[in-house]
Amino acid sequence: MAKREPPPAPDPAILAKAPTGRGAGEPSDARTGRRTPVPRGDIGMRIARDGTWFYHGSPIARKPLVKLFSSVLARDADGEYYLVTPVEKCPVAVDDAPFVAVELSVRGTGGNRSLALRTNVDEWIVVGDSHPIRVEFDPRTAEPSPYVLVRDRLEALISRSVYHELADIGCEEEVGESLLYGVWSEGSFFPLGRLDDGERPDDETVADA
Repeated sequence: MAKREPPPAPDPAILAKAPTGRGAGEPSDARTGRRTPVPRGDIGMRIARDGTWFYHGSPIARKPLVKLFSSVLARDADGEYYLVTPVEKCPVAVDDAPFVAVELSVRGTGGNRSLALRTNVDEWIVVGDSHPIRVEFDPRTAEPSPYVLVRDRLEALISRSVYHELADIGCEEEVGESLLYGVWSEGSFFPLGRLDDGERPDDETVADA
């Protein structure tokens, strides 16, 4: 029996046209005038927790190609991830978050501080109301998993080293009836965790990115 070939990954040439809106797909939407991408089945694309992209189990080593794929990555309201071009819509399996924040830049101090995070695809995100930080805690182990919003439901997992850097510049703030430890950026306070017995959030075990 002949071995079945895996479905091809999206054509980089088509992806390059995606930001300009060129290409062919299904007939145009009557309201928007835009072509409707054709849904495709599983193409074997996956993003690991550390931000590595895989195609049928093999890592994609070419960073320019990863950047190109990530530029057309979208997340629907149902929480599923897709590569969306004017031609097609391909599902992507994501282990945790599709990006990883790997570097921190700090300007200013206190409430006037501005924080910027660089993702693994070299996109800088200024932390603020449009790009908030949030932290989830494992209900069993209390292990924190910190995230920052990159765009349109797409988040970056903040790496362990960057999370510790944030904790080093954090401060205590009373929010409601709770004493929280967190950071200021662009005039907003973003909690990193609660203060229990005088411990800072970075005293806990942070989930590896």
